[in-house]
Amino acid sequence: MLKRNVKISEYELPLKIEPQKKGGYVVVCTKWSDCYAQGDSIDEAILEVTAVAQSLIELYEEEGLKIPLKLQNRKGKSSLTVPVIVAS
Repeated sequence: MLKRNVKISEYELPLKIEPQKKGGYVVVCTKWSDCYAQGDSIDEAILEVTAVAQSLIELYEEEGLKIPLKLQNRKGKSSLTVPVIVAS
């Protein structure tokens, strides 16, 4: 069995949920303009944007770019945040 050290990072992903006139939802990360998704339900849209965030984090790390998300959870915030966990 191959052992590998895995670094786990947890990021806050502040989201804005926008219902669409023709149905469905668009979810936009308020701190990262590249990170957005849509879905038929709020749950689906959040799952999609989480997957987008995971892919973007991996890409940004590979390219040596700064990830515009916070690594620590801050208590007492009034906005919606979703943890994004990435293994690298």
